[in-house]
Amino acid sequence: MDRHPDRQRVRGRKHCADRPAGGASRRRPEKGRRVRIWAPKATTLDLLVGGTDWTEGQPMERIPLTRDGDEWDVPELPHGTAYGFSIDGGPLRPDPVSAEQPWGVHGPSRVFDTSTLAWTDHGYEGVDARGAVLYEMHVGTFTPDGTFHAAIEHLDHLVELGVDIIELLPIAPFPGDRGWGYDGVSWTAVHDVYGGPAGLAEFVNACHARELGVCLDVVYNHLGPDGNYLAEFGPYFTDKHDTPWGSAINVDDDGSEGVREHILASARRWFTDFHIDALRLDAVHAIIDDSPIHILAELANQTQALAGELGRPLRLIAESDLNDPAVITPVDEGGWGMDMQWADDVHHALHSYFTGETHGYYADFDDEGALEKVYRGAFYHDGTHSTFRGSSWGHEVPASIDGHAFVVYDQNHDQVGNRAVGDRPHLTEVESLSSLALVLLSPFTPMIFQGQEWNSTSPFAFFTDHNDELGPLVSQGRLNEFATHGWEDIYGEDFHVPDPQALETFTGSKLDWAEKAENGPVLEFVKHLIQIRKGEPSFASPDRAATRLESLGERQLVLHRHSSRLVINLSDEAVSVPAGELLLTYGDVSSDITVGPGSLAVIR
Repeated sequence: MDRHPDRQRVRGRKHCADRPAGGASRRRPEKGRRVRIWAPKATTLDLLVGGTDWTEGQPMERIPLTRDGDEWDVPELPHGTAYGFSIDGGPLRPDPVSAEQPWGVHGPSRVFDTSTLAWTDHGYEGVDARGAVLYEMHVGTFTPDGTFHAAIEHLDHLVELGVDIIELLPIAPFPGDRGWGYDGVSWTAVHDVYGGPAGLAEFVNACHARELGVCLDVVYNHLGPDGNYLAEFGPYFTDKHDTPWGSAINVDDDGSEGVREHILASARRWFTDFHIDALRLDAVHAIIDDSPIHILAELANQTQALAGELGRPLRLIAESDLNDPAVITPVDEGGWGMDMQWADDVHHALHSYFTGETHGYYADFDDEGALEKVYRGAFYHDGTHSTFRGSSWGHEVPASIDGHAFVVYDQNHDQVGNRAVGDRPHLTEVESLSSLALVLLSPFTPMIFQGQEWNSTSPFAFFTDHNDELGPLVSQGRLNEFATHGWEDIYGEDFHVPDPQALETFTGSKLDWAEKAENGPVLEFVKHLIQIRKGEPSFASPDRAATRLESLGERQLVLHRHSSRLVINLSDEAVSVPAGELLLTYGDVSSDITVGPGSLAVIR
C-alpha cells in the first residue's frame, strides 16, 4: 500500500446510468480485439486508429462509433494495432480496458491478442497460497535490468530456497519508467518497461515450469493522478465516500455497475488470460461499499467459481488495516470471503521487539506482551485502545480461523520503503535470523521480502518518475512527511531523506546480488528453516491453539509449536531447555540443549 500523503485527488462527478453496463465487454473479446466500450459520459465517441509502428505525432484514423445505451460498438482491431478514443471531439485517450500501453500512460493503447501467447504450463496443477512460502518481488529492482525476462534468471535460486509463490508488486502501467506501481492507471494492462503482457506471460510460464506460483498485487482502491482518464468515460469515482487518495472508487453510487464489472473483469483476466495463481488486493479498507453485496464478496464468489472451472486453486489475499476477521470470513457467513489477509500487527510486534523502535504506530507495541499476543491471536488490536489511532480498534479472531489465513513478515515493501531512508532493520545477524525464524516457523503464511534470504543490506526507498508538474510536489511531500515522527532519534539530526524523483534513489534500491555469495551461510540457514517448516508437521501446522510464545527472561524466547520448539537467546546468559532432537542451530548450542548467548535452536 502506497501511503504517500501528497497524492493528488482525482474526482469524477456522479452519473446516473439508465441500465446496467459492463466496464469491460459483455462477451469475451476474440483475437485480442475490443467488442464494446463502456462510456456513459460521452455524447460522441470516436475511435482513433493508427499502425503497429505508431509514434508520437503521427495522425490516426477517426472512426465514429455506434452507441447502444451506455456502451459503444467497436469494430474489430487486429493484433498490434495502435488506437485510442476521442470523447466529444477531445484529445486521444487510452482505452479504459487497455491490454498494452507501449507509449506510456498518456499515449494510445495497442491491441494485444492473448491467443498469440505460447503457453507451456498445460501440466501445471497450481499452488495454493494458503500456508505457502511467499516471496515479495519488485520487478524493477530485483535485477539490474528490471524486467520480467531478467528475473527469470534467478527463479532457480528461489526454487532452491524453497519459495512456493512469488508475489509481484503492482505491474499496471504507471507514469514514467520507475515506481512502486501503486500509482497505476489501468486495471488490465502491464507496465511496458517490465516487458508488457508478453513479458508477464513469459515470466509466468517460467515460474510454472518450476512449480512456482505467481501472485499479482492489484490496486482496486484508487488510481494514480497522472494519466488517469477513466472519469472522462464514466462515473468511476464518487464523492459519497472519501479516501486517503481523494474521492472513492465508485462501487456503490449511481452508475457503479460498470465500475464493478470492470474490476471483476480485470481479476478474471489475470486468472484466465495470464494463468495467475493469486491476487493480493491493496488496502481493501479503502474500497468503501454500502451495496447489499460488497464488491469483495462478489469477487470472492466469482473467484471460487472460476477456480472450479480452471481446476486449480485461486486465492484472494487482502491488505486491510481494519483488524476485522470479517475480511476473511466466508461470504455465506456474512463476510467478504477473502482467503487470506496481511497481518501488520505481527510485523509491528516483531519490529518493536527486535529494534526497540517505539515511534509512530510502533508506540502501541511497546508492550512486553505484544509479541506473545500476536502469535496467539494474529491481531494485537482486537478491540483494544490504539494510541496511534486515538480510538479502540479491531476485533478478536475466532478460533475457527486458522493461522494460514494470515500472511506475516518482518520485512516488506511498505515497512522498509516507508521508512525515512528506505533502510532495512539495523539488526545483528543473529537478530535478523531470529526474527525471520519466528516468521517462517509460525502457524501463519510466511512472506520473505526480496534479498532478505541472504540478509541483504540493499535499501528499498520510495521512488517515482512523475512529470515536471507533479514530480516536485511528490519530492517536497516526502520531505514534509519525515520532518517529524522522531526519525532524528534513529538516524541522527543530519539524516537525509532520498528524493523519490532522483534516478539514484531508484538505482540505489536495486538488489546487490554480490551479497548473495558473501552471505552464503545465512542463505543456507534460511533454506534449512524453510525445509523444517515444510517437513516437520508441528511447524507446518496452521493450528493457532497449539502455538505459544513464551518469554524465559529478557531477550529469551521459546516458540512452542505442538511438541516442537524454536529457542532464541539474545541475552548475555546461557539458557537450558528440556531435551529433544536438534534440527537446526545457530551459534553455541550444546547437545543437552543449552543455548548460549547470541544463539538459537530448532528442536523436535
